[in-house]
Amino acid sequence: MPRRFFKRYMPHPERIKSSRSLRFLGDLIHDPNLWHLNRHSVSRAMAIGLFWAMIPMPMQMLVAAACAIPARANLPIGVGLVWLTNPFTMPVIFYFNYRIGAWLMGTPAFSMPEHWSLASVSHLLQTEWQPLYLGSLVAGLVFAALGFGLTLLYWRWWVGRNWRNRQQSRSGR
Repeated sequence: MPRRFFKRYMPHPERIKSSRSLRFLGDLIHDPNLWHLNRHSVSRAMAIGLFWAMIPMPMQMLVAAACAIPARANLPIGVGLVWLTNPFTMPVIFYFNYRIGAWLMGTPAFSMPEHWSLASVSHLLQTEWQPLYLGSLVAGLVFAALGFGLTLLYWRWWVGRNWRNRQQSRSGR
């Protein structure tokens, strides 16, 4: 069952609840529904994590946690998915998002500078932030919807397959 897969890689809830960095959330993280592994909480967590992973901003994990709590999504999965955009994948993902935004806005994509410097990066950020954030918002919404829907479908398929296998093994006795 998908539950076993997720449990294998998830940290223990008590260890996360006792973390000093999450004390500001107080009793909010003690809600047991934030730690349950069912198709609804996991699919919500997939949507939240994938959406915030696509948005270029600092402290994505805190925003994902703040969204997962009222949505009653699985907190570790929602926060962990934000690491989809890590220092290795971030340039590729954000460039893809930028290209989507530039295409949607009808603006030509920027050309790479010959020599990278702090001034050239600053200039790019000042002039190209609108296509980047538009593309990131669109990509975030698309990946969130896909993550939510595909997780629900996969979970139902997995449970149905296991149920059919149990039925077949019972009838074969």
